[in-house]
Amino acid sequence: MVSKESRQEVRAKKHMRIRNRFSGTAERPRLAVFRSNKHMYAQIIDDTVGNTLVAASTLEKEVKGELDYTDTVEAAAYLGTVIAKRAIEKGIKEVVFDRGGFIYQGKIAALAEAAREAGLEF
Repeated sequence: MVSKESRQEVRAKKHMRIRNRFSGTAERPRLAVFRSNKHMYAQIIDDTVGNTLVAASTLEKEVKGELDYTDTVEAAAYLGTVIAKRAIEKGIKEVVFDRGGFIYQGKIAALAEAAREAGLEF
């Protein structure tokens, strides 16, 4: 009988391969994205010291209040604009995009495009 790896294990392996290719620095931190079934989370991380510089998620009261649902493509796009505005307020213009092992389509792509439109460069 053939046994398949779980999707979570496959995603974790992909994420580790991606993380081996790049890491965030003080000049160009890493925009890490995580997607669950109901929510999305985005962090801008400086990997040299291990600090989260900026964070946003659909669990926050300000973000959740603007959305009808937290698990849609529209919610992901709104989260992209929120994280970009917060990053620009902190003086962060360029980031490295870390899709977290998720496929670059749907919610992940919507977040990335919205962050680009709001002023982040990657």
